[in-house]
Parts: sequence; structure tokens; C-alpha cells
Amino acid sequence: MKFSPLPFADAFVIQLEPYADERGMFTRLFCWDEVKQIRHHKKVVQINQSLTKKRGAVRGMHFQYPPKAEIKMVKCLRGSVFDVIIDLRNSSATLLNWHGELLSAKNQKMMYIPEGFAHGFQTLEENTELLYLHTEFYDPNYEGGIRFNDPVLNIAWPLKVTEISKKDQNYALLTKDFEGFVIS
Repeated sequence: MKFSPLPFADAFVIQLEPYADERGMFTRLFCWDEVKQIRHHKKVVQINQSLTKKRGAVRGMHFQYPPKAEIKMVKCLRGSVFDVIIDLRNSSATLLNWHGELLSAKNQKMMYIPEGFAHGFQTLEENTELLYLHTEFYDPNYEGGIRFNDPVLNIAWPLKVTEISKKDQNYALLTKDFEGFVIS
């Protein structure tokens, strides 16, 4: 695992290093000893998988409020996505900045998303599957979201949005008094 810092403190792209031979390929997705080098200290408590059938579909922008804020590690298993994170940490110099990365089954990259970030993606191919590692259990009482097309953020989605859930399209827009969240 190789960790490349993103323009946000504690956020990384993880480049996996698959081993390939005539039988196929083997990749390590998580290694406690290796993630400790980026100061990761929380155990993974939940692993989820999603399938998004339609190209251009957007899922997000999701997060959990403190004290249920979570670290996520996201990998594309099939297809490709434009994976986006938004910094929501009130003490951050990059509050409300976003960053997008291409994650695909071919490029073997993962996104390491610290606590205090919203996360979402747009599928670039049909039948795209993602795997998510979480350091906190899902709790609907702490669930939050930011609208994918919020004009304050102006996320540059690469494709026309073809599909989005009612829930995701109805998140409130950010207001000028948004101060972010305290992450301890």
C-alpha cells in the first residue's frame, strides 16, 4: 500500500500493489501495520458494498455527525467512479473544499476519507461496484448529507447526472453561516 496525500490534512489516495501471475491477481486491501503509518488508529467495524447500475448516477454526499463520524476507505471493484470528498471540519483551513479522484477496478486506487468529510461519487460506467470499510457503525440518528449540486461547492461532475435518489437530491443547501463540525 502506497499513501499519497490529498490537498486535505489526513486524506489520502491509497495505491494498491497487486501481485499478478498466470493464475490471476492478489491484492491486499487493508493492513493494520501499513495504515498505522498515516496515523490511522481506529478499527474497521463495518464493510459495505454497493452496485450502481446506471452510468452518470450520483450517490452522495453522505456523512455521519459527531460523535458517530467515521473514517471510510473506498475501493472500486468493478467499473469506475469519480469519487468526491468535502472537508466539513470546522478547524480546517480547507473547510468546504472538495476533491475528486478517479477510482476504477483497473487503477487499483482507494480513497482514505478521514472523519469530518462528506463522501459521494458518480459512476462513469454501468454496473459499477464499490467496497467501503468504515470505522463507525451506521446510525440513522447521526446521518447527514449535502446536496450534490450545492452552488457553494460547485462540484464539477464529469457527466450529466442521470440518476440520484430523492433523499440525496433533497438535502438542504449550505448557508453562509455553516461552520462545519468539531471532530475530536
